Amino acid sequence: QLPSDWIENGSESIGYRDGVSDDSNSLGVRLCQLALVAGSTVLIVLTFPLSVWLCVRVVQQYERAVIYRFGRVRGARGPGLYFVHALIDSVHVMDLRTVTFNIPPQEILTRDSVTISVDAVVYYRIFDPVKSSVVVCDVHRATRLMAQTTLRNTLGTKSLHEILSEKSAIALAMQDSLDAATDPWGVERVEVRDARLPVLMQRAMAVEAEAQREANASVIAAEGELTAALTLREAAAVIGRTPMGARLRYLQTLGAIAVEKQSTVLFLMPLQLMLDKKACQAVEGHADGG
Repeated sequence: QLPSDWIENGSESIGYRDGVSDDSNSLGVRLCQLALVAGSTVLIVLTFPLSVWLCVRVVQQYERAVIYRFGRVRGARGPGLYFVHALIDSVHVMDLRTVTFNIPPQEILTRDSVTISVDAVVYYRIFDPVKSSVVVCDVHRATRLMAQTTLRNTLGTKSLHEILSEKSAIALAMQDSLDAATDPWGVERVEVRDARLPVLMQRAMAVEAEAQREANASVIAAEGELTAALTLREAAAVIGRTPMGARLRYLQTLGAIAVEKQSTVLFLMPLQLMLDKKACQAVEGHADGG
């Protein structure tokens, strides 16, 4: 941000507040500046039209020219033609188009002590050419370094699961941080592009996920067995209340088996029942013979 002793009149000029020591405001310095401006003007007039090629310049629609005279900002000009005193003015042209760059892969230690490699894409553009020329030495390099630092600081407070599942929220948090830090030149958008894990970590996570799935399957199977056992107990209690219930269930099972005609059904009959049947037949034969 600009120091407290700076004032801004739109994007036209930036100067010092009244009461702050500034040697350029003294009468002698002002007279010297006026003399240099007058001399430069006279020289331009005497060398006309050759001086036109040095004094009249052009900036494109997407550019702004920040003019310094005697080291002080006079404002931003453009787009189109503008006039400068070639001998006493210096010009710094700022590009207002959106700039895109990739943040190199950063090795980051997450909150749960996992090392990952993350890269991102940053989109930004300059909003105020005067501030970006005065406040920071190299606006593009400063933005790149700030983006790398913000990426490491933001992801260092997140767990691995949050980084993999909340990329949009992390991108918004990074954008807010960069907006606050680079307000003089503005940050338009930040996007976390990819998060790469080491090979050993990928294998460990795969084994852990498989073990978790097997554990969940075992729990589900055990819950199913418990439900089935409770249902069978209730069914047995209902059947036990009716004397013919078990026999009807037995006949129903035989009917279900008989659907498959290729199956063989074995009936198990108690031996005592067969002996009792033979005894009954013998008694009946003896009675008929008598």
